[in-house]
Amino acid sequence: MKISLFSISEINCGKHNVKDPRLDQVDSITKAKKKTYVQVETVGEELALDADAILVPKESKTDLVLKDLDFVETRLSRTKDGAEIALLNKLKGILEKEELVSTLVFNEEEKKFMSGYGLYTNKAVVAVDKSELEDINNLLRKCLAESGFISFFTTGEKETRAWLIKKGTTAWEAAGTIHSDIQKGFIRAEIISFDDFMSGGGETGAKQAGKQRLEQKEYIMQDTDLVNFRFNK
Repeated sequence: MKISLFSISEINCGKHNVKDPRLDQVDSITKAKKKTYVQVETVGEELALDADAILVPKESKTDLVLKDLDFVETRLSRTKDGAEIALLNKLKGILEKEELVSTLVFNEEEKKFMSGYGLYTNKAVVAVDKSELEDINNLLRKCLAESGFISFFTTGEKETRAWLIKKGTTAWEAAGTIHSDIQKGFIRAEIISFDDFMSGGGETGAKQAGKQRLEQKEYIMQDTDLVNFRFNK
């Protein structure tokens, strides 16, 4: 995942491990040989349109809105397509209220136009106070959450690991996050919730308490699910 830093100099561009205390709790029980956190990459504002989310100080959020408004007004002056004009006026209306394009709902025709636009506020925009920049890890966790990302965990003797997925991801799609072979040969997902894992003192205790669930491809993954994918090799 790429996060663009807009008007933020306090964070260095590059790769960051996003430490999650919940993964630490799981690992304190499993005691795996290796622990792997979710990793994100922060990039400069010049790469904002290629990023998954934009992190911006609250006082600079308006700058993103103005950039989009300038694009919309320029496009309005050039197009003669009635459907596009209607869409652009819709965008202009929300931007003039200093609200984000991402809050709007688009029909299929509008989505075709939108795919050709480079709009900053159609991305996940996370506005923060300057004081929040003092704790970069918590700030990145907040950015992930507000951008619609969650994590699921895998754990065993070799490694305890967090895997980043979008909210609404199915078990079948999550399997592909680990390896395409697991996705192709998917049989089922053995799921234990984080709370049940901790209450049971680990996988064995949770299973004995009847807390492990067998889920199919369509299951929607929940934040901090502990999962073991069964698949044909």
